[in-house]
Amino acid sequence: MLIGEHTHGVDNKNRIIVPSRFREDLGDSFVISKGLDGCLYIYPKDEWKVFETKLKNLPLTNKNSRTFARFFFSGANEVVPDKMGRILIPQPLMEYAEIEDEVVSIGMDSRVEVWSSKKWKEYCEREIDMDEVASGMEDLGI
Repeated sequence: MLIGEHTHGVDNKNRIIVPSRFREDLGDSFVISKGLDGCLYIYPKDEWKVFETKLKNLPLTNKNSRTFARFFFSGANEVVPDKMGRILIPQPLMEYAEIEDEVVSIGMDSRVEVWSSKKWKEYCEREIDMDEVASGMEDLGI
């Protein structure tokens, strides 16, 4: 299970360290792609395959389906960490997520989200009514 929050720097080659706790669950190689809310998603290959299948099964005739699939497939890259646990984030993904010098990686059970530190701080400082959010989760079975 991928859980927890880790802050770390970005080197001058656009590499970040994937925390060792995450690497154990992610495996020897994994997929990084654009994510929602302006972050990046890192999927273990088996979880990516599940997600990829869902995207492939979207109806080609539906414009939103095509747009959604393009969003994820266009930025997806398989990555292999080096001996120090670093991965290279491709420049288009760096730009999409507005990553500069520091990132926050958060475990989200089956994936890791990578946020620019600035965007994560802004997200966390938003005024969120958790009671309202929680009541909406009832409709989803939680």
